[in-house]
Amino acid sequence: MAKSKNNSAFWHELLSAGLYKRNQGRMTRQLTAVAIGLILFFASWTLKDYWLIGIDNSWVQIGIPTAIFAVGAWIIYRLVNYPRYADFLISVEAEMDKVSWASWPELYRSTIVVIGTMLFLGATLFVFDLIWQWLFEKLGVLQLP
Repeated sequence: MAKSKNNSAFWHELLSAGLYKRNQGRMTRQLTAVAIGLILFFASWTLKDYWLIGIDNSWVQIGIPTAIFAVGAWIIYRLVNYPRYADFLISVEAEMDKVSWASWPELYRSTIVVIGTMLFLGATLFVFDLIWQWLFEKLGVLQLP
């Protein structure tokens, strides 16, 4: 009996339109919904452009991806308001508020160090590649045209 009760709770939650803890974790929930929505939009667009390309009926080419996007958008809306997932996103936003972010000058300096290190390592690997190429050509292991 517990399984049918749990199953009906799932359908009740999926078909309800209410918001769970409306003002808590709002930014994280909205950004999560937008990100998943963009993935869904581009997946629907890909469906139209690649999988439905042989169908001549333009209503089918536009209608099926639009219907998939509409159903997916409702599922996304319900997902970010599903109590367990919404509580997780609320917790994520609370933890992100505790993070101490770097200042702009510190971020600038760190970026310069990372880019400089990558350029130095790239140049070093290029020189090693030239040395090994020259050595293998002299030994006859590598024959370039």
